[in-house]
Amino acid sequence: MSSSSTEEFGHTVTGSGPARGLTFSGRQRFTETPLRPDTPLVIALHGGTYTSTYFDVPGYSLLDRAAAVGVPVIAIDRPGYRGSSAIEPGESIILANADVLDHLVGELWDRYGNGTCGVVLIGHSIGGAVVTALAARRPSWPLLGIAVSGCLLQVPGESRAAWDALPDIPLVELPSPMKDVVMFGPDWTYPELMPAASHIADAPVPRAELLDITGGWIERVSSVAGQVNVPVHARQGEFDKLWITDEQQVAGFAAAFGAAPTVNARLVPSSGHCIDFHRSSASFQLEQLAFALACCIKAE
Repeated sequence: MSSSSTEEFGHTVTGSGPARGLTFSGRQRFTETPLRPDTPLVIALHGGTYTSTYFDVPGYSLLDRAAAVGVPVIAIDRPGYRGSSAIEPGESIILANADVLDHLVGELWDRYGNGTCGVVLIGHSIGGAVVTALAARRPSWPLLGIAVSGCLLQVPGESRAAWDALPDIPLVELPSPMKDVVMFGPDWTYPELMPAASHIADAPVPRAELLDITGGWIERVSSVAGQVNVPVHARQGEFDKLWITDEQQVAGFAAAFGAAPTVNARLVPSSGHCIDFHRSSASFQLEQLAFALACCIKAE
């Protein structure tokens, strides 16, 4: 498991199960040196309107920071993004994502897990909801913990109304200036290069995702989170405009993970929805990686 730089990732699922025959794209970065004991394999899932490049924007790259501390990462394009096969949304496209990605990660563990102690999932926004749903399935492969950001319990009422008003089309392309308003905090919270530097990760979003994250997911998030039985790391930007964001909501979100052995949840000051692209980026990503490494340390 060695790579000097980020590489394109591709995998077609061959084993029996819900993802059989589906193809997935993404980005991967493995370590240049032999793995140390107690190293996790990190699988990262992006949010809506972004691709896996979200985790590899120059200067704000989780993959680069992970490589610097010797942690291998695969950032997956979720179904319907870039080269990843689309799926039928069914009752919930978030749960459908979790279903096929559970199968995919099982194959990735078999192929890339050698030398690591297990898998830690990182998810942002809708990707955080998918990570939560995936962990709630209690997969057969060794899931050590989950780190989520940009998802809580309630969304502003106007958000649901706005998405309901969208045309009935499979994919919605939000103009970058419109996205920037909701993805970023006040202009003093992010560097000069942003938000323009983030636009390389922009992508159309399945309309079903926008409806689910502001509708069905809100109704089921507490019951789904209650099934997660691994450590949880949760962060929410202070100025997140996509969720009702305050200390009470963060505490309620943490409390929903009643079966998790530990839950570390808090607001991130001076940040908007995409914490990875704000001035807090380095400290936030290093916190997530420290959590992933800590998940490998278990009592004998």
